[in-house]
Amino acid sequence: MSSQLKTGLLLGLLTAIVLLIGQAIGGRGGLMLAFLFAIVMNVGSYWFSDKIVLSMYRARELAPEDAPMLHAMVDELAAEARIPKPKLYVVPQESPNAFATGRNPENAAVAVTEGIMHLLSPEELRGVIAHELAHVKNRDILVQTVAAVLAGVIVMLANWVKWTAIFGFGRSDEEGGGNPLAALAMAIVAPIAATIIQFAISRSREYLADETGARISRSPLSLAGALEKLSRGSERVPLHGNQATENMFIVNPFSGRSMMSLFSTHPPIEERVARLRQMAGAR
Repeated sequence: MSSQLKTGLLLGLLTAIVLLIGQAIGGRGGLMLAFLFAIVMNVGSYWFSDKIVLSMYRARELAPEDAPMLHAMVDELAAEARIPKPKLYVVPQESPNAFATGRNPENAAVAVTEGIMHLLSPEELRGVIAHELAHVKNRDILVQTVAAVLAGVIVMLANWVKWTAIFGFGRSDEEGGGNPLAALAMAIVAPIAATIIQFAISRSREYLADETGARISRSPLSLAGALEKLSRGSERVPLHGNQATENMFIVNPFSGRSMMSLFSTHPPIEERVARLRQMAGAR
């Protein structure tokens, strides 16, 4: 199944959970109020996320004279990807990593850590930049925001269901309110399911960015080699930052703190590398 199709199905499943909880609560007014509140909160985060995360990591914008090779690389790859050239930033940390942010290709930024530029060869760095430009091209920030909106709505509605089930403020059985114990069970299970689905969407977008980035750079093996080095490097030198930003980076920057695979925002490096090597063999 393609990453695009899988993402669509997962977003549809999140929507179905929202509708299921809405049915349990009853009353369109409350459902719409919670839904609109979650949209306002998450759209605000989407609109300002680039400024927030760049400030969080004390990223400094790189002028062309500061990093001529890196700028030339981004010029070439952005032209190949047919997107506007994003702004370039450097994060003053030795943990090797990179991320892309921005609400659309016209307002995008790519940030690399000082550590990644010390660790990777130019070809491997080129593969990483292509991966980040793929996120911009595929509008992954928008997809992640939609997923966050739906997951946020589910958590809010689940809390609502939980308290109405406990205190009996929901609809009566005659009105179709259903079993309070079943509603309480759903209130507990739904947020966990939403989190698993949201992380699955993040993993699908990483696979898609690997594939798109490999096509942009025309060198799947360079990206594969970069991922292996970055995985080992981030384990040796974890990033200092907020774990809520984990899904933004090309590899898990907090490897030592990751949980089971279902609750991971990144696919296994071994699987990503295997797919890239398969792409190289098919060329």
